[in-house]
Amino acid sequence: MARKEKFKPYKGPAGGWGSIKSVTRHMAKQMLLPRAVPELMQQNKPDGFMCVSCAWAKPEPSHTAEFCENGAKATFAEITPRRTTPIFFETHTLTELRGWTDHDLENQGRLTHPLRYNGETDRYEAVGWDEAMAEIGRELATIRAKDPRRAVFYMSGRASLETAYMYQLFARIYGNNNLPDSSNMCHETTSVALPESIGVPDGTVRLEDFETVSTILFFGQNVGSNSPRMLHQLKDAVERGTTIITFNPLRERGLERFVDPQNPIQMLTPDETRISSLYHQVRAGGDIAAIAGICKALFALDDLAKSRGEARILDTAFIKQHTAGLDAFETFIRRQTWVDIERESGIARGHLEVVAGIYAKAENVIGIYGMGLTQHKLGIDTVQMLVNLLLLRGNIGRAGAGICPVRGHSNVQGQRTVGIAEKPELVPLDRLAEQYSFEPPREEGMHTVAACQGIVKGEVDAFIGLGGNFLRAVPDRDVMEAHWSHMRLSVQGATKLNRSHLFGGTVAYLLPCLGRIEIDRQESGEQIVTMEDSTAVFHKSRGMQEPAGPHLRSEPWIVAQMAKASVGGEASVDWDGWVADYGKVRDAMEATWPDMFARFNERIHEPGGFPRPIPARERIWNTENSKANFKVPQALHASFDTGKDHNVLRLITLRSNDQFNTTIYGYRDRFRGIEGTRMVVLMNEKDIRRFGLEEGNIVGMETVADDGIERQMHGFKIVSYDVPAGCIGAYYPEANALIPLYQHAERSHVPAAKSVPVRLIAPVAEPV
Repeated sequence: MARKEKFKPYKGPAGGWGSIKSVTRHMAKQMLLPRAVPELMQQNKPDGFMCVSCAWAKPEPSHTAEFCENGAKATFAEITPRRTTPIFFETHTLTELRGWTDHDLENQGRLTHPLRYNGETDRYEAVGWDEAMAEIGRELATIRAKDPRRAVFYMSGRASLETAYMYQLFARIYGNNNLPDSSNMCHETTSVALPESIGVPDGTVRLEDFETVSTILFFGQNVGSNSPRMLHQLKDAVERGTTIITFNPLRERGLERFVDPQNPIQMLTPDETRISSLYHQVRAGGDIAAIAGICKALFALDDLAKSRGEARILDTAFIKQHTAGLDAFETFIRRQTWVDIERESGIARGHLEVVAGIYAKAENVIGIYGMGLTQHKLGIDTVQMLVNLLLLRGNIGRAGAGICPVRGHSNVQGQRTVGIAEKPELVPLDRLAEQYSFEPPREEGMHTVAACQGIVKGEVDAFIGLGGNFLRAVPDRDVMEAHWSHMRLSVQGATKLNRSHLFGGTVAYLLPCLGRIEIDRQESGEQIVTMEDSTAVFHKSRGMQEPAGPHLRSEPWIVAQMAKASVGGEASVDWDGWVADYGKVRDAMEATWPDMFARFNERIHEPGGFPRPIPARERIWNTENSKANFKVPQALHASFDTGKDHNVLRLITLRSNDQFNTTIYGYRDRFRGIEGTRMVVLMNEKDIRRFGLEEGNIVGMETVADDGIERQMHGFKIVSYDVPAGCIGAYYPEANALIPLYQHAERSHVPAAKSVPVRLIAPVAEPV
């Protein structure tokens, strides 16, 4: 059905009546009025369920309504009365469904029966659970006998800690460390950068630090769409006098203005909170240069203080006691010219000097960042540059300060904590071997990019996926879809239909699982599950809704059945006992990590959850030299684009406020004023004129790559937008076909989706 397209700038703040109207509209769209209200009031509450979308922290005490606009949409999508039954597939082939949009597939509702693909009819057909598990087990066993490394075990960030622990154990008993997950596509850069700098793979900030922070430096994260509940902490901090300085290519409304929907005064008056005191639109890939400019100005201020005999700007006592590598870093910074810094960052020297002046006087500083830093060729260097800046004034390891990566999916950080990792050194393999009487594999497994490359090369025979929309989320979508059917086996657990399910191996299964909001009844009674938020705090989650159908099974049950069918009794694992009582899985996790999960089953019931130890918060640096390390970047720009060809633009892939990750809830990107379409390219007005184009023109894009593969997409409507010159924006996941698999962050292999070098393809005139 054709949608009416509208392009009108949105003048309202984040939150406010716009958010309430959007929530109400989506509630009505899913035919949930008014029965969804009780569920919303238990979202992110101690005795309720954890949101299935973002991983932002859960405060204690909680707000009256501890959910955001997108969190509400995620809840509505899960408890929708719509159902995708076997009858649906009797009337639709997979080939036909590949022509449907992501939104239309999502909107069909919850899957109800286990399904097996019939290649002769090109349709899914209902199958019994026993039959499905028996065949999956036989196929996995056959592949394992050939080479266990030819199977991949993928997990999205939605699954619980219990499921993740069971899944990683299953994969390792099977015989490999091929455990790619959604972290590989976003914050794996963090997991590589921070251990080298400060000895931990995650951030050091807790919610309480926002109560005493003086200044927040915000880089590359759209809080208004991706983690709106954080706006409560930002609003409260601003009202206490905190200065927030933002660096982001686009002006995102959540970092400009906010009206708290739970504040009657703000809702009934023109009152609103200005979030960012300063907002700098850094060029895509220019964050290293921007931070270098702040550091250069900071060294100059320190030089001036020394010359006057005044107190130093740098925290010399902290640097001497706790850090290493300052000399090399300082030499690099002093060598950079302001001409280069301004060119690469797109920010004037004077503006960066103002930021340095504010930073020099701030008592406590938090550095917050998202995928705007991690998804670049030099993403690791970029993250480490922000750490360098914080270390210069001792802003790690004290109250009100620290580094704060904002994770995406609800438990993506927790899954890494309990063993979903392709790197064997990150997992206590010796302890697992002792616990379960088997020899875990010791060689490095496949991350997401390696798994994709293996599928393309024909080196992967089986893909087992729990949640997510893998084929839609990964780079080189067209290449991946063309090679997917070459695999022997694909198995995907899911709650709803998505594009990844429309491509299968020779043997393909789609297994419907319980959602987090649904009551999970097992032999010992109703179960709770657990997850970890972005601030390394563990929480419980309790289902509240009746399951969408009698044939759904929990993810722990599905993992256990696959393990039993394929690896049998080869390790001393009580799969049935774990499924009967998830508390026994938590006991097992405590046995694997006794310090981290001490008294797990007791402490998980504490209001607000309980924190995981973060040594860097105590200024304990678990690095090779037991110091926090200044790291020297390779270059001032982080992009695959060299900047030498001015006809090459840097494409930034974006999410709208009507989606979460690959899930498209609707076609209203309210904050950007775009409605009815997602096939747009946001361009600077000067670039539009420079290329001889006009707003509203339809253009294509072609990736600048050197691997001999032509990557083109067409049908993007030009929208004039406030984006830095030389940069353009297009929606994720639609534009993923333009991202080559090889264009990823060095060492972390995160797709470089925030500065893809592309050329515009002007529309070809129709012949007369």
